[in-house]
Amino acid sequence: MRLPWDTSGVEIVRNPTVLNSFHHEGHCEIVFRNVRVPVGNLLGEEGSGFEMAQARLGPGRIHHCMRSIGGAELALELMCERSQERKTFGKYLYQHGSIGEWIARSRIEIDQARLLVLKAAWMIDKVGAKDARKEISMIKALVPTVYTNVVDRAMQVFGAMGLTPDTPLADHYTWGRCLRFADGPDEVHLQAISRMEIKSSQQTLGRAAAYLTPSKRL
Repeated sequence: MRLPWDTSGVEIVRNPTVLNSFHHEGHCEIVFRNVRVPVGNLLGEEGSGFEMAQARLGPGRIHHCMRSIGGAELALELMCERSQERKTFGKYLYQHGSIGEWIARSRIEIDQARLLVLKAAWMIDKVGAKDARKEISMIKALVPTVYTNVVDRAMQVFGAMGLTPDTPLADHYTWGRCLRFADGPDEVHLQAISRMEIKSSQQTLGRAAAYLTPSKRL
């Protein structure tokens, strides 16, 4: 529905901060008291709001994941640059084993996430969002965690500077953490994936048993 802010009964309570910082994409707390919506302001049929919201979730989650991968790529780029500029104990940061491993793991995780997102997008194109719901849930549960992990490593490489406005990392970390709630918390998606996997295994029940020795079947 379309609803002007000055409609009777609509009260904007506040725009909460995110991790105690102002966020330009924040979501206001709004109270509706006996609000009447003119028929001409409806978007779609009456009572179809939930259906419309569900229809946009699949593509919306793809969009969030694409942005997250871009943010993770930026964090990795900054991490690599910083690790080649600063020295500790006579060596550049990237020459220390732990930081070299962070760089390598970040590249692996980003590329894995990107391929999974591409698969989910391909599935939406081929079979539609409904039949691609497992792949959509998989990327939604995976990508924000990859995003924040990579950003966290970059912040550690920058030291205290990574917590300040001198780099974009703190903002990226905040946004990545928010995405673990947006469009459904991780736990909901993981439960959905688990249910679909169990259902799939029930349809092929007994197939894996052929690989067990007789003693393991008991």
